[in-house]
Amino acid sequence: MLITAYVLAAIPVLGIIYVGFAYLFAPAKTAATFGLREIPAGSTAFFEIKGNRDLGTGLILGVAMLAGSAHLAGWLLLAATVMPVCDMLIILRHKGKKSAAYGVHGATAAFMAATSVLFLLG
Repeated sequence: MLITAYVLAAIPVLGIIYVGFAYLFAPAKTAATFGLREIPAGSTAFFEIKGNRDLGTGLILGVAMLAGSAHLAGWLLLAATVMPVCDMLIILRHKGKKSAAYGVHGATAAFMAATSVLFLLG
């Protein structure tokens, strides 16, 4: 069960690291895929900050996994689900794309929560 948890957890970990780099190197283009109808124009600083957060989050989770601490990885992954849940709620509150809110952010949160259970029970 733990091998499955590690393999499944690698998906959001590598995914959020990719998103982090995307926000750092192509912030305006990446922001357009987030799900909001309006993207602030002019400054990319906010999106670079988001990229930094995403990159750091992925690395923290990845380090816990590489260290072989399944229990810690499970708790960190579960705690990190708050981020896609909040992203989903932000999109919905600002009348963004429901498909992105539920299909990307909500599905990511559910996947992460389910995977964290595999770590915690393993």
